[in-house]
Amino acid sequence: MRKPAFLAFAAVALTSVATAVPASAAAPSTLQRDADALRDLGVTGVQVRVTGPDGRSRVVTSGVADVRTKRPVPSNGRFRVASVTKTLTATTVLQLVGEGRLSVDDTVEHVLPGVVQGNGNDGRKITIRNLLQHTSGLHDDMPSIDSPESYALHRLDTHTAEELVARSMNHKPDFEPGKGWHYCNTGYLLLGMVIKKLTGNPWDTEVRNRILRPLGMDHTTFPGESPRITGPHARGYQLFETGGLTDVTENRDSAWAGAAGGLISTTADLDRFFRALDAGRLLRPAQQRELRRGVPVQGPQAVVWPGATDGLGLFSRPLTCGGSYSFHPGDILGYKTRNAVTSDGRRSVVISMSTMLEDSLDHTVQQEDAVSALIENVLCTTR
Repeated sequence: MRKPAFLAFAAVALTSVATAVPASAAAPSTLQRDADALRDLGVTGVQVRVTGPDGRSRVVTSGVADVRTKRPVPSNGRFRVASVTKTLTATTVLQLVGEGRLSVDDTVEHVLPGVVQGNGNDGRKITIRNLLQHTSGLHDDMPSIDSPESYALHRLDTHTAEELVARSMNHKPDFEPGKGWHYCNTGYLLLGMVIKKLTGNPWDTEVRNRILRPLGMDHTTFPGESPRITGPHARGYQLFETGGLTDVTENRDSAWAGAAGGLISTTADLDRFFRALDAGRLLRPAQQRELRRGVPVQGPQAVVWPGATDGLGLFSRPLTCGGSYSFHPGDILGYKTRNAVTSDGRRSVVISMSTMLEDSLDHTVQQEDAVSALIENVLCTTR
């Protein structure tokens, strides 16, 4: 996936249906203020969905869905969720573990013989847990678009998971497996390959059959090689270091991001997924415990997410008002997604932003800080 300048990550109860309430009728002024603060930073479109203990949701929007037409941001708009996909991939892998078809302590070599080797890379030393938890040491070598010119040239490029894993093998590992932490998209591409090897189906087919259909996530899809987002959506924009704001809506990032970041979804679908996962509705108890066994994050993430830990496809971060929340971020060309569920499962929030601010490090950090403040304000409101 395309990565921000300083970040290495490109993130409902089944018996109830969340009801979206128009912002003018129910949204607290603080929530609208926080959404507007993101808009004022330069984010063209913002959609925020908050769900409370009663399962009812409210949605606020800010900005516009299209800078040319000025049409409003749809409250049910679809967007590229980027690395939030990883949590669905991890959930699928852990379901396979629960079925006895895999162990988190199995090596990559055991499942995918001969795939991870060369230049010091050794699949015999890397476990499934290492891949899930970003402790494999594998070096990421993902394609990058960093200007309007490179977008024009490469927006329709395609890459297979096998090709991108092979690119990683051209580099020495960043560290010995289990001896460090570094966010790694390559690890999740390998997990997608693991799912296919064990089931005979592409990763997205298993995600659809095991998660999307059972939860009724009808607006979550994998677009394959289509560069378009179907259905209502805000157009995605990138503020590059040079060249200014660029419409980057149509591209094939999702196609090659695959199991590491390829899904398109809505705030309603993601809210339903994270609440179901938090409630233990998708995993057996043993795998639910493994999901939350975290290690401290390191590097830039430790700075922007103080105190955060990384489980098996799900992060956790403390709240300033007490308690903590689970989450997984998602950054991809034109779209930034954030989400959070409180440790007691009572409150949740999903935020979609249709602009990546990457013209400067300061601007990128400001966007991250503003969305973190929004999450804190939502989750601490009634605590």
